[in-house]
Amino acid sequence: MDRRFFLLSASGAVAAPSAAYGPTSSAGAAPDPLFADWMQGFIDRAAGAGWSRARLTQTFAGLTADPRVIASDSRQPELSKPVSAYIQGAVSDARIEEGQAHRSDGGRWQDPLAAQYGVPADILVSIWSVESSFGRIQGSMDVVRSLSTLAAEGRRKGWAEDQLFAALRILYTDQASREQLKGSWAGAMGQTQFTPSDYLNFAVDGDGDGRRDIWGSAPDALASAANFLQKKAAWRRGEAWTREVVLPAGFDYSLAEGIKQPTTAWTALGMRPADGRSWRPADSEEAAQLLLPAGWRGPALLAFPNHFAIRAYNNSMSYALAVGFLAERISGAAPLRREWPEEQPISRADRIAAQEALQHMGYDVGDVDGVLGLKTRQAARQWQKTHGLPADGYLTYALIQQLKADGGVSSDVPPPPGPAAALDRRGNRVGA
Repeated sequence: MDRRFFLLSASGAVAAPSAAYGPTSSAGAAPDPLFADWMQGFIDRAAGAGWSRARLTQTFAGLTADPRVIASDSRQPELSKPVSAYIQGAVSDARIEEGQAHRSDGGRWQDPLAAQYGVPADILVSIWSVESSFGRIQGSMDVVRSLSTLAAEGRRKGWAEDQLFAALRILYTDQASREQLKGSWAGAMGQTQFTPSDYLNFAVDGDGDGRRDIWGSAPDALASAANFLQKKAAWRRGEAWTREVVLPAGFDYSLAEGIKQPTTAWTALGMRPADGRSWRPADSEEAAQLLLPAGWRGPALLAFPNHFAIRAYNNSMSYALAVGFLAERISGAAPLRREWPEEQPISRADRIAAQEALQHMGYDVGDVDGVLGLKTRQAARQWQKTHGLPADGYLTYALIQQLKADGGVSSDVPPPPGPAAALDRRGNRVGA
C-alpha cells in the first residue's frame, strides 16, 4: 500500500493523495471567523505537505462550522443512566428477537466470516445492533464538516485533524462519495460506526463486489468489524469473554477492576462459576479481572481478554457488557442468574459533587468532569474501605449523599464543564 496516503508521524506530517476529489458540501450556518482561520490554515498546511490545493479548496468551499457538533461536544447529560438500565435497554427482548432473525437469515454469510476471523457471529451481530440498530441509524451528518468543526473548536484538534485527513483520503481515492460520507457528530461512519482511520486500516470487502461499503453492505460492515477485532483488538479465537460468578461471604470487593489472574487464583479465593460448571480449559489459564458493574448487590463477572477486545472497539465497560450479553442472548443462552438492582439515576451535579468530595478528602479522582470513570471508582473504593463499607467502588445515589456530607460539598450549583472527555466512535463520553 502506498505510504504517501497516510499520516507520516505523530507530529502531524501528512502525505498527499493521488486520486480525484469528491463533491463539495456547504452548510447553513453564519460565517465564523475562527472557523475560517482554521480552515485556511489547514488547507495551507495540507497543500504544503503535497495535497492538491485546488481539490482542498473545492472540498471546503462554502463550509461552515456545524453548531450541532459544538453543542454535542460540550454536552453533558443532566441525568446519568445507571449501568443496569443501559444494559437492560441494549439487551431488550426486541433486540434479541431481531438479532436472532438476522442470524437465521444471514447465517450463510455470517458463519463464514466467523470462521475466517475467529470472532463469533453473535458478537458481530450484537455490535451491529448496538452501533446502528442493524444499520438503520448510521448518522446523517457530513463527516468532513463534523471533523472540521471539532478541529476548529480546538478541544481535540489533533485527533480531529488526523481523522479529517483520513476522511479526505477516502474521498479523494473514490472509496466513498461525499454523499456516502455521513455519520455521527463525532465522525463515526457506517453500520458499525468506524472512524475514518479505522476504515482505511481495517475495512474489508465482505460481499466480494470489490468495494468496502460499510454504509450499504451489511457483509462489508460486519466483516470489517471482525477484521478490526482480530487485528487491532487481538480477539482470541475459541475463548470466552466473561463468565458470571458467585463470590463467597466476606469477599474483598476492592479486588474488582484490579488484579488480573488465572481462574485457579480466583477459585482459591472462593469464587466459582454461577452456572455450576467447570472453567473451560481454553480460559482456565488466562488472566481474568473481576467486574462488579452494579456494585456488590448486582451480578459479579469475571472478564477474560476478549471482554477487553470489545473495549478496544469502544472503551466502555458498559458497552462491552451490553455487546457480550446481547450476543449470548442472541445465541440462545439464558439471562444472568443474579438480577440487576433497581437504581436511581444520578444527576450531573451529584456526580461532580461526589468527585469534589473525594478530592477534598485527599483521593485522586482525575479530572472533576462528572464522568464516574475508573479513577473515581478506585478513589471510592479507598474511601469505602476506610469506612468499613463493601469496597465495590460503585457510586449509588445514597453513597454519593454520604460522600457529600463527609466531604462538605453541596451539589446545588454545579461548576462549569471540565476539560474534554474521551469519546466513543459515536461521540459519547466513555469511562463507565
